[in-house]
Amino acid sequence: MTDLSAFPITTRWPAQHPDRIQLYSVPTPNGVKVSIMLEETGLAYEPHAINIGQNETWTPEYLSLNPNGKIPAIIDPNGPEGAPIALFESGAILVYLAEKTGKFIPAGATARYETLQWVFFQMAAIGPMFGQVGFFHKFAGKDYEDKRPLKRYVDESKRLLGVLEGRLAGRRWIMGDDYTIADIATLGWVRGFVGFYGAGDLVDYASLTHVPAWLERGLARPAVQRGLDIPKRPG
Repeated sequence: MTDLSAFPITTRWPAQHPDRIQLYSVPTPNGVKVSIMLEETGLAYEPHAINIGQNETWTPEYLSLNPNGKIPAIIDPNGPEGAPIALFESGAILVYLAEKTGKFIPAGATARYETLQWVFFQMAAIGPMFGQVGFFHKFAGKDYEDKRPLKRYVDESKRLLGVLEGRLAGRRWIMGDDYTIADIATLGWVRGFVGFYGAGDLVDYASLTHVPAWLERGLARPAVQRGLDIPKRPG
């Protein structure tokens, strides 16, 4: 049996199947990237629900795996050099799993780098901007008297959706005919923005054509539907 005792996080969230990838997450837009990818690839994994409402990402055990105190994070007992590997940052995990399996990333160098640029676009732009809109529109920031931050983030989010709309014109997926980690990285954020955050009207989402159609195609994938609810949120 694989020994994961070198990872302190396993003392708080014990591995029942230490030979499988250990996923530490919650189904947020960032978290579902990895659960969807694991479902899409068919890799064996064991999910552990992290209660971010109770600040479990700031416990010593969790910080031993991700010093940045964010979800998701993984331990793969079968790392690329024959030893376990621990990773945080959802984009890095997507790239790792794609390269581990040879799935959802192009084999050719040019298309591979183009795919990665769209993953980084989500990581650097869509995620942070959409998240700020969520804070200022749905959560504590909605009570701020100064509405200039909300307007700033709404305007930028609308611009970013326009970039994605342009990219998807004439394409089924972000990379064309092939569904890739660029789509997996982005689907949950667009879904959360118009659904959970209820921010579609702020950016005139209904005026878009290609993004909503792309989102519908993505959400129709069985692995995406499963991944959106993994791990089950703590009660």
